[in-house]
Amino acid sequence: MHVDLFDFELPQTCIAQHPASPKDSARLLVVGEQAFDDKTVLDLANSLEPGDIAVFNDTKVIPARLSGRRTENGNEAGIELTLHKRESPDTWLAFARPAKKLKVGHTINFDDGLLAEVLDKHDGGEVLLSFNRSGDALMAALEQIGAMPLPPYIKRAKGGDDHDLKDYQTLFADHPGAVAAPTAGLHFTDRMMARLEARGVKTARVTLHVGAGTFLPVKVDDTADHKMHAEWGEVSEATAGAINQARANGGRVVAVGTTSMRLLESAASDDGTLKPFMADTDIFITPGYRFKIVDVLMTNFHLPKSTLFMLISAFAGLERMKAAYQYAIENGYRFYSYGDACLLTRSEDDQT
Repeated sequence: MHVDLFDFELPQTCIAQHPASPKDSARLLVVGEQAFDDKTVLDLANSLEPGDIAVFNDTKVIPARLSGRRTENGNEAGIELTLHKRESPDTWLAFARPAKKLKVGHTINFDDGLLAEVLDKHDGGEVLLSFNRSGDALMAALEQIGAMPLPPYIKRAKGGDDHDLKDYQTLFADHPGAVAAPTAGLHFTDRMMARLEARGVKTARVTLHVGAGTFLPVKVDDTADHKMHAEWGEVSEATAGAINQARANGGRVVAVGTTSMRLLESAASDDGTLKPFMADTDIFITPGYRFKIVDVLMTNFHLPKSTLFMLISAFAGLERMKAAYQYAIENGYRFYSYGDACLLTRSEDDQT
């Protein structure tokens, strides 16, 4: 499909720079087949049914943005890096800026004695780095000298805002490895979870380590030519069993966020059975995709021509989502990571 089909006018003033306070006071647009309903995320439980199962991504964002220096011929130059995918306990793929003069074999020096050697270079400023620390020791170093990898449309002074250390982390954050937050989960609070439980909505957790590739613009003209960066995910045997049982009992699968949805769809069989999963996924969902397991999606509002807007258009219908987004813009909804949310049900009309 032509990428321009997913374009729309989005005023910069619509992009949220800070989350709602409290987080569960953010707005929730319930997108029906024929009408829109304005609620808050605290009302989510009332829009779900007893027996539904809400699936959360429990990845934890790491301080993956680093400032370093490389030395060549006695000259020192600054390098900005954003780690985006762990390849082994001491090697990471990262986006470097500037990357043009960075060469294989170069050593990058960071504060606190952390070093990284460039093992390989790829297109788009991507490099493979080997660090002089590994596993937990590397994570500890990142906690000391790294910054939260906020997306580029959230404007901060260099080094970020101390509030982001908490704001850009979900209630469910448990497994370190993401370099972008599963942003639909940012809205959830203890009282929201209590309401879901009281409503009879079951919950389950999966892990998808969201990569910085989620922010990369689509630079091709046709969606068929776009290459997604792989991300590592896991669906445990217990989680697969709980979701399969909920479906067998007539409950709907509610993906909280596009990250949960992509992992569930990666792990599901064509008959809708969810299997345990522990691997990379580079699934790219566009209109025409036949959804196998997800019935309902709660997600934030996404940017024009992004892979995420393509995904929700596949799920709920392109024209329906364009109308919903126009309504959201006209009614002051806030977009993207720190913005408001919408609740979508799968459009069977778009499953061709």
